[in-house]
Amino acid sequence: MNQLHASSSNLARDFGITDDRSLALFLKTLPGVDQVGAEARAAELATRSIKKESKSWAIDMAISMVDLTTLEGADTEGKVRSLCNKAHRPDPTDPDVPHVGAVCVYNDMVGIARTHLDSIGATDIPVAAVSTAFPSGRASMEVKLRDTRDAIEAGASEIDMVIDRGAFLSGHYKSVFDEIVAIKQECGTKAHLKVILETGELVTYDNVRRASYLAMIAGADFIKTSTGKVTPAATAPVVLVMLQAVRDFFDRTGIQIGVKPAGGIRTSKDAIKQLVLVNEIAGAQWLSPAYFRIGASALLNDLLMQRFKMRDGYYASSNYVSVE
Repeated sequence: MNQLHASSSNLARDFGITDDRSLALFLKTLPGVDQVGAEARAAELATRSIKKESKSWAIDMAISMVDLTTLEGADTEGKVRSLCNKAHRPDPTDPDVPHVGAVCVYNDMVGIARTHLDSIGATDIPVAAVSTAFPSGRASMEVKLRDTRDAIEAGASEIDMVIDRGAFLSGHYKSVFDEIVAIKQECGTKAHLKVILETGELVTYDNVRRASYLAMIAGADFIKTSTGKVTPAATAPVVLVMLQAVRDFFDRTGIQIGVKPAGGIRTSKDAIKQLVLVNEIAGAQWLSPAYFRIGASALLNDLLMQRFKMRDGYYASSNYVSVE
């Protein structure tokens, strides 16, 4: 059997993994997910109500966690610059509104985003690039590595990579593991790595748990639900399973891995439900943009509208927020 890559071998050995066979055995012997229990728990947490003061805090926290995203074939330089302006000052009339967690774009727009953010004084907002043949992941390793390298050289400090779901579902776990290790090495100290599992194609919660562990052991800084191009995406039970995985991983290794749900989170109510999940399943130390992000585009507008309502007692006109 081929040995696991040296850069992740110490962590892998902590889990009793030394080669591709033991990797497969480890993943297959992870405790199964209680589907009924996970769905019931997620549904119960979704009914939690929070006080007005907590809601105000939650809305600002959610704004700070948004990876403000545009991933369309019709994206233009002007649209990306406008998105960066909004990321920096979500509400130009209210300086107390926090900036978002990151701006997420395709590789060819990374340089535009980074240059513009720097020019408006938003040097602390990272640019995230969707790489490795996003959203399908169907490309050679050479192409995926070059995709990652190009994004980092253009100014990306976060890389959102997609796993090869076909390989994973075929049981070729070592292949998926090695790709993550290689992309993580390419990131080095210049970029954090978010690994997209595309949970809508993984079929079962057991597979979501296995893919989460595989990504974390291989070196992911974040595990991400979806590309936003496949449904279902960031369902509450899936996010719950991933949050349980990062919590268990932390308890065992002391390494704190982030979680990024993406796809289908469009309203303030949706976002607050996510924060409740984080607090109850992973713990309060994940309630930070450093460890929890929400991939979204339309969500920010709704958060701003709800914030205005809580501040002034009525909803602003539709002109209050920009329309991307």
